[in-house]
Parts: sequence; structure tokens; C-alpha cells
Amino acid sequence: MANAKTIIYPVRDLARAKEVFTSLAGAGPYVDEVYYVGYRVGDQEIGLDPNGHRQGMTGPVCYWEVDDIHAGLQRLLVAGAVLRQDVTEVGGGRLVATVTDHDGNDLGLVQDR
Repeated sequence: MANAKTIIYPVRDLARAKEVFTSLAGAGPYVDEVYYVGYRVGDQEIGLDPNGHRQGMTGPVCYWEVDDIHAGLQRLLVAGAVLRQDVTEVGGGRLVATVTDHDGNDLGLVQDR
């Protein structure tokens, strides 16, 4: 079973986005790097990606946590989703993949090892 865990927002100005999201979250980020800023809001992770637009992100992407990212990706492809980003390690053993559904929405999968 998948669980919606992380929402990543592509941002052009990380410093300005950080001000807005810190105000929204009511607390500072738990990760604050030049390549990613992450907030924990309850069990949800909210991330700011300053490279997202260059990687083709047109808006926020919700990443669903799965136990087996390869099997989850295959199920989505069989259901008709189109591969956008194949399984990629993004650091710390975290794997991500992204597909696009029939309506053009990007959907992400994430697996922590």
C-alpha cells in the first residue's frame, strides 16, 4: 500500500520561498541546503527544489512512499502512466521515480532504504 508522504515544490528563488514556507509551516526547515530545503509538518515532508524547473517540473509533485519502487513503477506503467523519470537515487539511499498520468499530472514514488 502506498502512502502520500512528500510534496516537492519547484522554486526559482530558494531564499524567498524559504521565507514563505517557514511562515506557513510555523517552524524552520529541518534540512537547509543549496540543493534542497525540507520541512516536516506532522508526518508530511514538504520540500523546496531550486532545480525543479530546470528538471521539467511545472508544479508541485506528490511522492507516494512505497516498499518496492520498481514494482510500484511497473504497476503505474501497466496502468497507462508515462515514465517521466526512472528510478534514481537522490542521496541517503532514497530512491525516487516520476510518471505522468492520463491528465498530465506528475506523480512521484519514493522508497527509503
